[in-house]
Amino acid sequence: MLFLRRNLFPLLRSAPPLPSPFHHRACLHSTSTSASASASPFSLKDYLVDACGLAPAQAMKTAQKAFDEASKDCKKAFEDISNCRLNSASNPDAVLALLSGVGLSRTDIAAVIIADPLLLRSLTKNIGPRLLALRDRLGLSTPQIARFLLVGSRSVRNCDVVPRLEFFISFFGSFEQLLAVMKKSICIVMYDLERVIKPNIALLRQCGVSVQQIAQLKRRVLGSNPKCMKELVLRAERLGVPRSSRMFWQAVMAVAENSKEKVAARLEFLKSTLSCHESQVSTAVSKMPSILGISEECLHRKIQFLINEVGLEPQYVLQRPALFTYSLEKRLVPRHFVMKLLQTKGLLNSNVGFYTFAKTGKETFKLRYIDCHKDSVPGLADAYATACGGVVPSAG
Repeated sequence: MLFLRRNLFPLLRSAPPLPSPFHHRACLHSTSTSASASASPFSLKDYLVDACGLAPAQAMKTAQKAFDEASKDCKKAFEDISNCRLNSASNPDAVLALLSGVGLSRTDIAAVIIADPLLLRSLTKNIGPRLLALRDRLGLSTPQIARFLLVGSRSVRNCDVVPRLEFFISFFGSFEQLLAVMKKSICIVMYDLERVIKPNIALLRQCGVSVQQIAQLKRRVLGSNPKCMKELVLRAERLGVPRSSRMFWQAVMAVAENSKEKVAARLEFLKSTLSCHESQVSTAVSKMPSILGISEECLHRKIQFLINEVGLEPQYVLQRPALFTYSLEKRLVPRHFVMKLLQTKGLLNSNVGFYTFAKTGKETFKLRYIDCHKDSVPGLADAYATACGGVVPSAG
């Protein structure tokens, strides 16, 4: 509000009468192209149809997306209103020419603009060299550039992204691997390379975290201030997960996503609900750190089912914390139904426990416990599908 009072309100007081609120919605839908009253207004929607080949409905949706993204904070919205590069076809035309210049087809360009319509208002003096560097410095092919821009065009318009791409392509091993990481964490190529990314990766590698595991970390971890990263590593170790453990990276991610207070509360909840020792809970967490992110209500329902319905002992459950990570409605309950039914029919080896039933992969479970009994237990497949849908049939 202070920014608006100091900047926007004086501008509005000194300006001529404003158009209607709809017209004024940030020059992204409709803004006059000149001071002349006879000039035709520029419409982003019409431009997207005529220049980019979008269907009218898609153009309207894309124009609205542009406005929504430009209005996320007051300062940015003010800058768009007072100095907009989408008030005529001039800047968008220049952007399209740059995209075409690196080899993108009209279809490719349309897809990129749909993904990031604010690319049309980018300063061409900034994005021009960056687009060319994708081809000339990184050696990306035209299809690779198109695929990168579908997920990373924001980085092209916001920073000198090519040095970051060079580092990550080398680190992850290929452009394809980097693209897979970016689809989960787009901002990874926008963090400061020397002050944030490299120090954090160096620390994680010292802790034994592999390149493949780093690729699975969320941006909250890799993008942390290096001092915070050191604290995350210490907190992960305090959970009882040694740096040498293959689960250490999950422990880092768990503490990054949960405050100290939340972690402490979750540990206490497990201890009291399962009536066990603190050391037993610590052992369970060291095996499966991700359980710290499961809500108490969800944990409670699973514990009640596993102990009261399946008949498992608390110690048995704690020794197999992966049970907490499975869906109650779509996995645990339906598979318990199949287990009871096969036991009733005498078709299940007595050595097969519920954990085996729960952890077996979906396709393997279907082959091993459903398909092979289709003759001896007619309707089993349908009954299992019904149970997975939330309605558990009678096991009789």
